[in-house]
Amino acid sequence: MPQSEATVIGGELDYQEHDFQRIRAMIFARAGIHLHDGKRAMVFNRLSKRLRLTGHRRFCDYLDQLDRAATAPEWEFFTNALTTNLSGFFREAHHFDVLAQWLQALSPQTNCTIWSCAAASGEEAYSIAMTADSALPNATQRIRIVASDINTQTLARAREGIYPASKVQSLEPEFLKNYFQKGTGVHTGQVRIQPWLVDWVTFAQINLQEPRWPSQVAQVDAIFCRNVLIYFQESTQRLVLEKLHQALTPAGHLFMGHAEHLGKHEDLFTPIGKTVYVKR
Repeated sequence: MPQSEATVIGGELDYQEHDFQRIRAMIFARAGIHLHDGKRAMVFNRLSKRLRLTGHRRFCDYLDQLDRAATAPEWEFFTNALTTNLSGFFREAHHFDVLAQWLQALSPQTNCTIWSCAAASGEEAYSIAMTADSALPNATQRIRIVASDINTQTLARAREGIYPASKVQSLEPEFLKNYFQKGTGVHTGQVRIQPWLVDWVTFAQINLQEPRWPSQVAQVDAIFCRNVLIYFQESTQRLVLEKLHQALTPAGHLFMGHAEHLGKHEDLFTPIGKTVYVKR
């Protein structure tokens, strides 16, 4: 039987090769995410729960339901299931050293906005906030922090600001004391971001592939866009980079992931450090 007609994976759920190809096209159109051929099993594992919850046995029927209503709430669950959300506090720590130095060099009268545009469950945004608070006096009055993601479920977790204690084991004791609350009782083994720090960050759902972004990120001074572009095709990468360039103020900073390089986009950004760029 040709692969295009065979059940790839599934058990009691019918999952065909043409379903996988259709899902690839749908998530690309919706969010710009490129799923390569090796993601067949991942797609099944992540979407099978949605099929069961919506009462479908066949992937094709579930996808037909989505296609019949472009604004249906199920699209949000579909997108959430297929987005990757890896995060941690102070990942790629050199970025936060650069951020602190840049903030400390600002004139006392300067205010600025920093945008974490793929914030996942919030660790990056809170790392930015902790860095700003430790680098500047009165940072909460001078620095505005926006954290966005396409995935509404992870944004909800980010707003809660509650994490396993294992996630902060490597942080300096002073940071733990100043910025976290230790869980007790039923919350033993967890930590919570200090409420004032949570309130400092503005959370928003933003799809980077949308033609228009909200006004709150229209003019920002620094953008963390780390390990995002690797999920986009080259043409989408260029479109997103052009919009990031437009959103940045003159000489604005762009922080990228360790696997992302802007060699083909030097007309937009100049490298000033390891995966740190400034707007041309």
